[in-house]
Amino acid sequence: MKKFDITKHSLVPKHAKLSDKEKKQLLEKYNITLNELPKILANDPAIKDLGLKNGDVVKIERISKTAGEYEYYRGVVNA
Repeated sequence: MKKFDITKHSLVPKHAKLSDKEKKQLLEKYNITLNELPKILANDPAIKDLGLKNGDVVKIERISKTAGEYEYYRGVVNA
Protein backbone atom coordinates (compact mmCIF):
# COMPACT_ATOMS: atom_id res chain seq x y z
CA MET A 1 0.00 0.00 0.00
CA LYS A 2 1.38 3.39 -1.01
CA LYS A 3 1.87 5.87 1.81
CA PHE A 4 0.13 9.24 1.41
CA ASP A 5 2.38 12.34 1.62
CA ILE A 6 0.36 14.88 3.61
CA THR A 7 2.69 17.76 2.64
CA LYS A 8 1.51 17.46 -0.98
CA HIS A 9 -2.16 17.96 -0.04
CA SER A 10 -3.71 21.23 -1.31
CA LEU A 11 -5.02 22.16 2.16
CA VAL A 12 -1.64 21.83 3.91
CA PRO A 13 0.31 25.12 3.75
CA LYS A 14 4.06 25.27 3.10
CA HIS A 15 6.20 24.76 6.22
CA ALA A 16 9.87 25.77 6.42
CA LYS A 17 12.46 25.85 9.19
CA LEU A 18 13.92 29.24 10.09
CA SER A 19 17.68 29.51 10.38
CA ASP A 20 19.11 30.58 13.74
CA LYS A 21 19.68 34.08 12.32
CA GLU A 22 16.09 34.32 11.01
CA LYS A 23 14.78 33.03 14.34
CA LYS A 24 16.74 35.69 16.26
CA GLN A 25 15.51 38.44 13.91
CA LEU A 26 11.89 37.30 14.26
CA LEU A 27 12.01 37.27 18.05
CA GLU A 28 13.70 40.70 18.14
CA LYS A 29 11.28 42.19 15.60
CA TYR A 30 8.24 41.29 17.70
CA ASN A 31 10.06 41.63 21.05
CA ILE A 32 8.98 38.16 22.16
CA THR A 33 10.56 34.97 23.46
CA LEU A 34 10.36 31.53 21.92
CA ASN A 35 7.89 30.51 24.64
CA GLU A 36 5.44 33.19 23.49
CA LEU A 37 5.07 31.71 20.00
CA PRO A 38 2.23 29.27 19.32
CA LYS A 39 3.50 25.69 19.52
CA ILE A 40 3.70 22.81 17.06
CA LEU A 41 4.71 19.28 18.00
CA ALA A 42 7.94 17.96 16.51
CA ASN A 43 6.06 14.84 15.37
CA ASP A 44 3.34 16.79 13.54
CA PRO A 45 2.78 15.11 10.15
CA ALA A 46 3.24 18.42 8.27
CA ILE A 47 6.80 18.94 9.61
CA LYS A 48 8.08 15.48 10.52
CA ASP A 49 10.27 15.28 7.40
CA LEU A 50 11.96 18.66 8.08
CA GLY A 51 14.14 17.22 10.86
CA LEU A 52 13.09 19.80 13.42
CA LYS A 53 13.91 19.66 17.11
CA ASN A 54 12.72 21.32 20.29
CA GLY A 55 13.41 25.07 20.13
CA ASP A 56 13.32 25.43 16.33
CA VAL A 57 10.88 27.82 14.67
CA VAL A 58 8.67 26.95 11.69
CA LYS A 59 7.39 29.48 9.17
CA ILE A 60 4.02 28.55 7.73
CA GLU A 61 2.96 30.29 4.51
CA ARG A 62 -0.82 30.43 4.39
CA ILE A 63 -3.19 31.70 1.72
CA SER A 64 -6.49 33.31 2.64
CA LYS A 65 -9.28 34.52 0.36
CA THR A 66 -9.68 37.66 2.48
CA ALA A 67 -6.10 38.36 3.64
CA GLY A 68 -4.10 37.01 0.71
CA GLU A 69 -0.74 35.41 1.51
CA TYR A 70 0.61 35.72 5.03
CA GLU A 71 3.22 34.11 7.24
CA TYR A 72 2.60 32.41 10.57
CA TYR A 73 5.26 31.18 12.98
CA ARG A 74 5.28 28.35 15.51
CA GLY A 75 7.84 27.11 18.00
CA VAL A 76 8.64 23.40 17.86
CA VAL A 77 8.17 21.38 21.05
CA ASN A 78 8.62 17.68 21.82
CA ALA A 79 5.55 15.55 22.46
